[in-house]
Amino acid sequence: MSNLPNMIDTNTYIEPFVGGGAMLFEIIKLYNFEKIIINDINPSLISCYKAIKNEPLKLIDELKTLENEFLNAQKQDGFFYKIRDEFNKSQEPRYFIFLNKTCFNGLFRLNKKGDFNTPFGRYKNPLICDEENILSVHKALQNVIILNTDYKNLIDYVDDKTFIYFDPPYRPLSKTASFTSYFNNVFDDCEQIRLAEFVGKCDGLGAKFLLSNSDPKNIDKNDDFFDNLYKNYVILRINATRCINSKASNRGQITELLIKNKGE
Repeated sequence: MSNLPNMIDTNTYIEPFVGGGAMLFEIIKLYNFEKIIINDINPSLISCYKAIKNEPLKLIDELKTLENEFLNAQKQDGFFYKIRDEFNKSQEPRYFIFLNKTCFNGLFRLNKKGDFNTPFGRYKNPLICDEENILSVHKALQNVIILNTDYKNLIDYVDDKTFIYFDPPYRPLSKTASFTSYFNNVFDDCEQIRLAEFVGKCDGLGAKFLLSNSDPKNIDKNDDFFDNLYKNYVILRINATRCINSKASNRGQITELLIKNKGE
């Protein structure tokens, strides 16, 4: 967390692409913001956050039932695909969490029809109902505003007392790794440029920001896409581990980008 800006005179935290919320929960531990807004374009994810915030005990009961049925199923892969079909019909939070815990690498991926299509993960004994964690997240979310909209609509919350953490879909490092649509929209270079324009608006309003993304120079030293796009800001290259790869030997050290306001 050493790259975070100085939070003096900052009272609002915004996370436009909340995903799993790793930064959110660290921020809640470290700072006492007056207002916290999280957002994501994925309605299934946001429904899950809202269920944890508003109905944690109901969700826990549903997950315990699913966990018991899954662990006692004769064919766990068959049970998984049955629940995957149910999720694609109903988008229920309990199914969303079940699939996250049992699918390959916990990867949320949609096909062209908008259906979740990540295959079975074949874990020996997955913890599907993490009751302690759900209750902890429930407590953390009580004063959090949860939205499901295009990030550009968050501009009304932004002023010079705001800190924004941007964690958008990463620009792919190669054509074979071109996973840019964890929800049913493509986050291509045009979207990266659109996001940079929004970042510029936030910076113009005096907001502090931190943005993470892939570093194309891992593959092509001459690829200055982000260096040009964010040339007016501080660009840091930090070591990271490649997590999603079918071969464990390819999950090595690479660099990723952290981009922030000048003077922070």
